[in-house]
Amino acid sequence: MSKIILETDRLYLRELCQEDFLSLCRILQDEQAMYAYEGAFTDQEVRQWLDCQLMSYKKYNFGLWAAVLKQTDRMIGQCGLTMQKWKEMEVLEIGYLFEREHWHKGYATEAAQACKKYAFEVLKAEEVCSIIRDTNTASQNVALRNGMKLQDTWTKHYRGIDMPHFRFTLQRSE
Repeated sequence: MSKIILETDRLYLRELCQEDFLSLCRILQDEQAMYAYEGAFTDQEVRQWLDCQLMSYKKYNFGLWAAVLKQTDRMIGQCGLTMQKWKEMEVLEIGYLFEREHWHKGYATEAAQACKKYAFEVLKAEEVCSIIRDTNTASQNVALRNGMKLQDTWTKHYRGIDMPHFRFTLQRSE
């Protein structure tokens, strides 16, 4: 069992491990769930995603964590903190991605709010953000429910496509 980082009413967030590969595939290889990334990942891309999180745990002591439904002990998504490039700086981001069957049930908001609290109380961060593609209204709504406000925009080039993104932010003092 991987290290549990935090708990909410319905979820616990724990570090990902190699055994989570198939659970990640359920999310990252779903065309509809991955629409903001312009399509599903290959096995190799899922492996790279997982390895990136494991490296992040070593480098920063945080990353995207497995979101596990307490009721079933099943991984239904991922949510956590990552360092992301934004324009010419690195920013602390709250990211989230869940299996489609668990959308619109409040899990992303619940997990994102717990990550915000963790960032401010444990990491003593001054600011957190969520970087969200302009077409991803559902994730934008999660950021708003997490108390964030639209700060700025930037076009990222990913998978050969220019993708406008919004950065929603929240300061520790807000």
